[in-house]
Amino acid sequence: MISGVPEIGASSSGKTQDFDSCMRRFESCRPSHFFVKKYGGPVASEILLFGGNSNIPLVEKISKHLNIPQADAMVSQFSDGETRVEIKQNVRGADVYVVQPTCAPANHHIMEALIIVDACKRASAKNITLVSPYFGYGRQERKSAPRTPITAKLVAELMEAAGVTRLLTLELHNSAIQGFFNVPVDHLFSKPVFARHFEGKTENTIVVSPDAGGVERARAMAKQFNCGLAIIDKRRDKPNESAVMHIIGDVSGKDCLIVDDIVDTGGSLVNAANALMSKAAREVSAAITHPVLSGPAVGRITESCIKSLVVTDSIPLSKEAESCSKVVQVSISGLLADAIKRINNQSSVSSLFI
Repeated sequence: MISGVPEIGASSSGKTQDFDSCMRRFESCRPSHFFVKKYGGPVASEILLFGGNSNIPLVEKISKHLNIPQADAMVSQFSDGETRVEIKQNVRGADVYVVQPTCAPANHHIMEALIIVDACKRASAKNITLVSPYFGYGRQERKSAPRTPITAKLVAELMEAAGVTRLLTLELHNSAIQGFFNVPVDHLFSKPVFARHFEGKTENTIVVSPDAGGVERARAMAKQFNCGLAIIDKRRDKPNESAVMHIIGDVSGKDCLIVDDIVDTGGSLVNAANALMSKAAREVSAAITHPVLSGPAVGRITESCIKSLVVTDSIPLSKEAESCSKVVQVSISGLLADAIKRINNQSSVSSLFI
């Protein structure tokens, strides 16, 4: 021991010194990425909202509801059609939300979402939530015939491989698709949006499920409106023959509201409406979440007995659909913005629809 200087680990009295007391205390010099949002609530990490090109109006509405600007990024195409993405601001340590419904053209919009997510991951974003209210390929969630793919599972794996840490979606065609992901999935329902639209208009309403698979969805809506439930049972005795529709429930004199997740070509919807009118229903309307409306859909609806078709803006309407007086669009932007706030604040999302 040097004169006057105690050995490390021993006091001047010769007793063992507490090792921890010899250690210098350091405070982290890492810059903080936390701030209190204008909408209140607990302290939350910074939200950066990016949008692809599949539904630009929806991105703008969500940005307005959140009271934050869209993050700065360039999402375009090279001259050969390849997707070009460049993140033009710092995303390190931020919670990133990428809004991109994977609607038609599905392949392009899925690839665009993957590339945006990959760019954010390589720029060191802390969490990346893909906000995809319409999940493309959701109807290919099982093997419908021998030697066919389960494409919804493939898309889920691609999203995870790109760097998605959470999926926020709306009205999956089959809720079991959530099980294709190994990351959290927040599955929202459009019931609150439709409930606000039809508030005070359901005195004589009966909710109708267009098939056996949609009974759970229709039952939830009927419970919301405190009204009756009917089911359409479609049967084909032989291949390539028109389906025979049996109505389970009394629709006579009622205002029928057909509830479903997707309207594509509109054939089944129009046939269901005709079957209900043949059973003396007073009128038929429909509330359907995702307006795919491909092929002859708009023409069929225009010429049908359907009074109105209420859809959400999970998918942008075509010009033909916008000009159709029977098609009414309500926005899910508020619902998605509320979900983003709750995810960011680590509070309950299920309270939005339970």
